[in-house]
Amino acid sequence: MADEVKPISPLKNLLAGGFGGMCLVFVGHPLDTVKVRLQTQPPSLPGQPPMYSGTFDCFRKTLMREGIRGLYRGMAAPIVGVTPMFAVCFFGFGLGKKLQQKHPEDVLSYPQIFAAGMLSGVFTTGIMTPGERIKCLLQIQASSGETKYTGPLDCAKKLYKEAGVRGIYKGTVLTLMRDVPASGMYFMTYEWLKNIFTPEGKSVNELSVPRILVAGGFAGIFNWAVAIPPDVLKSRFQTAPPGKYPNGFKDVLRELIRDEGITSLYKGFNAVMIRAFPANAACFLGFEVAMKFLNWAVPNL
Repeated sequence: MADEVKPISPLKNLLAGGFGGMCLVFVGHPLDTVKVRLQTQPPSLPGQPPMYSGTFDCFRKTLMREGIRGLYRGMAAPIVGVTPMFAVCFFGFGLGKKLQQKHPEDVLSYPQIFAAGMLSGVFTTGIMTPGERIKCLLQIQASSGETKYTGPLDCAKKLYKEAGVRGIYKGTVLTLMRDVPASGMYFMTYEWLKNIFTPEGKSVNELSVPRILVAGGFAGIFNWAVAIPPDVLKSRFQTAPPGKYPNGFKDVLRELIRDEGITSLYKGFNAVMIRAFPANAACFLGFEVAMKFLNWAVPNL
């Protein structure tokens, strides 16, 4: 692995990660809306077609019925939540790397990078869970025809009124189950590909924009390959009426496999994978651009 030119700065990771998160939301939210609607659509009745036959059908119907705003429905919640979430995510990754170094010039192994990524997944759960809960509820209400929430703040207020903090943080365990291993895979894949793409004798910090985009895009794909099954369970659990799943994700898993088979755990796979590449390519490019600016503007931070 190529030597790191600069010592790791968790604070710079925090700031650059926040900018990367904003880039990810703007590029990826339309297909995230499609993913959630596919994952939460009710099973079709015998002899009746499903509400959406697939990714492109859901995209087309949403665009025709609700316009471009329908694809960006619920984006305020992830913008508010994802920006600090990615800031904390990259901070946790930077901190995880730094904690494993005895000296600033030490180069970490890929298992160590994976462990640092897993720590970032733990860090982000506190922000991620309420943001995902609100986002999912707003995304599915438009397709159901019911308007219970007028927006993210109204949704948060009503959730708190109905069930307190527990209502807002419903799905925390499933978010941890999704994000801890997936974040490890995310960062390890990105660092691995960056090193593969770096020409011999060159620094990894000199990587071209197209190579950063490819590394970031494939990191997103590998992340979601790990994350999709728990994400399906999480979306179903977080949007279910109170009391439907008294035993938590075990009940969700049992119902899904019984009613729709094991392949139901990969609902929304196409939407996720189509979204994963451009959204995470944008995220890592935003992160790298912001990091270069910070290294130039505040080198001692």
